[in-house]
Amino acid sequence: MNCPAPVEISYENMHFLITHNPTNKYGVMTLVRVCDATYDKAPVEKEGIHVLDWPFDDGAPPLNQIVDDWLNLLKTKFCEEPGCSVAVHCVAGLGRAPVRGVFNSKQLLYLEKYRPKMQLRFRNTNGHCCVQ
Repeated sequence: MNCPAPVEISYENMHFLITHNPTNKYGVMTLVRVCDATYDKAPVEKEGIHVLDWPFDDGAPPLNQIVDDWLNLLKTKFCEEPGCSVAVHCVAGLGRAPVRGVFNSKQLLYLEKYRPKMQLRFRNTNGHCCVQ
């Protein structure tokens, strides 16, 4: 299979990597695996990358708990380590972490109906806003 290249996304002090290849660091210290485990995460963690397993069905939107966990992770990581990078990957970079922009009708409907439960606005210990 011809695998897509990793996609880097930056917004203010937040950096994300969407990839099918979790061994390529790009400065990533946290990796969210949204597919079932298909490899041993020990070599990735040996490189200093913390791996979180939050799988959900391919082609489907994430469960509410995964969305909540994701938002809490971002609030924590970007406040504690401004400018850090968080990676997310699935098996091929298509259905759950689409690096080719491939969305299906279930995912589009989810995005159209999605309403934020929380904002990624908070203050760090110095009283400065970490995420705008």
